[in-house]
Amino acid sequence: MHGRNWIVNIPEGKPIPIFINLGTANIHILNSSMDSSDLTSLPEEGSEENQIFPSAFSSVPARPRIRTSSQKYAPSDWSDYFDREDDIQIPDSDDVFHVYMAGTEGPVIFCLHGGGYSGLSFALAASKIKEKARIVAMDLRGHGKTSTQNDVDLSIETLCSDVFSVLKTMYGDAPPAIVLVGHSMGGAVAVHVVAKKSLPSLAGLVVVDVVEGTALASLIHMQKILSNRMQHFSTPEKAIEWSVKSGSLRNIDSARVSIPSTLKYDDSKKCYTHRARLEETEQFWRGWYEGLSEKFLSSPVPKILLLAGTDRLDRALTIGQMQGKFQMVVVRHTGHAIQEDVPDEFVTLILNFISHNRIGQHGIEIPGLCRPPQSKP
Repeated sequence: MHGRNWIVNIPEGKPIPIFINLGTANIHILNSSMDSSDLTSLPEEGSEENQIFPSAFSSVPARPRIRTSSQKYAPSDWSDYFDREDDIQIPDSDDVFHVYMAGTEGPVIFCLHGGGYSGLSFALAASKIKEKARIVAMDLRGHGKTSTQNDVDLSIETLCSDVFSVLKTMYGDAPPAIVLVGHSMGGAVAVHVVAKKSLPSLAGLVVVDVVEGTALASLIHMQKILSNRMQHFSTPEKAIEWSVKSGSLRNIDSARVSIPSTLKYDDSKKCYTHRARLEETEQFWRGWYEGLSEKFLSSPVPKILLLAGTDRLDRALTIGQMQGKFQMVVVRHTGHAIQEDVPDEFVTLILNFISHNRIGQHGIEIPGLCRPPQSKP
């Protein structure tokens, strides 16, 4: 294929290259001292003088359009993953808890997020879980879109009471089979709720990356960690970008849907800040985790512990796991937020756990999964 002729005029006195071959484009460069009549001497397209040799660059395919930073980290909507959202007004109080829901049948997988996260931490998982079961993810007190009279009362007693109140308001006296799933702080709340033995329909417990020993050991560093994180963001996109680049989340798609719900706009500073005031709740931190291992081991329901690393196990859990008191899975290539970083693997583990333990009226059928025979009454 012959190239096209391009004429570039260069001011007098400047160096004048005679001919440049750029792939299929022939560029003839003139300067202002050249007479316009010289244009007639330019070779015509298709002439032998205009014959060019193939360029190594001429066969390089066009690069895909590069997304800008604002597009790459643009927030996505909860409705891309959940089916509906609702505000649960607790009777005889001003507390309103926000929940996200998906699915229409099967047991209810009731999810409790970690400190500083929100119910949308389970968004990507919800889009897959809803094909086999129901899922509900609530914004805990002081987080997300939930509104309470005291947003900084994160005592374990109050958090447990909140969970009971939401379940009671949603399902009354005839709740379906419920599997409690808790991540980090939410995992501690889930264990304490189960230990109270006040949910007769409770059928399973899933704890995600929280262990008493390592959690208590890390508390001494928590205030420094909170103060050292970025505090102000000009846009939600900047917060999403920070969460990924800092390593707190490793999945951009999850960060795009979950991070905006962890922010609030500060009118006085004209920027976004963290919604949860965790630094004001230090007095409650030890109460979340003290005695957690024994409570978990004594929970009277099938239970599974998902960890991001074996170094997180403490002595009590190590012994319990060796005795077969619970199922444990170490999830590779993930950070602390397993349900966000590797949602597909998280969903597979949850559904296999439910199917294996025949949770729900008819259980969950997963092709290829061998389940133990159901005992006769």
